[in-house]
Amino acid sequence: HVQLVESGGGSVQAGGSLRLSCAISRDRYSSNCVTWFRQAPGKTREGVAAIYNRAGSTYYADSVKGRFTITQDNAKNTVYLQMNSLKPEDTAMYHCAAAPDGVSCSSAFPRSTRFPYWGQGTQVTVSS
Repeated sequence: HVQLVESGGGSVQAGGSLRLSCAISRDRYSSNCVTWFRQAPGKTREGVAAIYNRAGSTYYADSVKGRFTITQDNAKNTVYLQMNSLKPEDTAMYHCAAAPDGVSCSSAFPRSTRFPYWGQGTQVTVSS
């Protein structure tokens, strides 16, 4: 079983930066794809960035490439999402989610149905 807790959301002006954190509780030997999803009111959920803990391989949505960076600290079992050059359209509830043990990001990202474990979310609001 995997548990995730997000933190780091807030309000920022356009062009600013935020760093989200996702603290993960899981078996020390598990291999998981961890993904940041976001959903704004009235919009479909979007997979933003993913990282596979064993290989460190990363994946990004086109909408955030060059602005967002996903990283991990395996010692702290935490995944981060550094968000730079934020835009008003980045405003959304951000959730981190984990795929089952052994499922790679190349097969799971960005389909939310492949991720059974979810955190409670953290709100990001970008004003113009």
